[in-house]
Amino acid sequence: MTIIKLRGVKNLASDIRLNQLYNQFEVLLSELRKRALPDTIAETINKEVEEINTSNSLTTNDLRKVIKKKQTAILRLIEKDLKLVPKNYYRTLWLALGMTVFGIPIGILAGTLLGNFGLFAIGLPVGVAFGVTVGSIMDKNAVKENRQLNVEIKY
Repeated sequence: MTIIKLRGVKNLASDIRLNQLYNQFEVLLSELRKRALPDTIAETINKEVEEINTSNSLTTNDLRKVIKKKQTAILRLIEKDLKLVPKNYYRTLWLALGMTVFGIPIGILAGTLLGNFGLFAIGLPVGVAFGVTVGSIMDKNAVKENRQLNVEIKY
């Protein structure tokens, strides 16, 4: 089963952010068309795309929200079921995890041990560095295993 195409949207040229989001979603769909997807996943993706195609009466802000919502739903579906991820997916994920899971506790520990809670922020860059490193390694593994889509998602 093939993935259906997005239909043209009016007001696309007048709204730059909508244009960028629409083009990014189109690139994601074209990358997914290159892969052999199970029929159930292709049907689910087609339902999401069809909902966007039938929402021509929405304002540009509402259409942007719908496209973001559908894009996120598709990305979660393919990541969960097929383990396919966009570029820098793990780096972005682990940046936040490293900062919160490792950086904040290291900062609290440093502040407590040295008696100066102004050092609380010292752990954040350590956590960010740790998270980016782990995420980059996981992204490289995804490339080696051919699980990475040739699209970077930017909101």
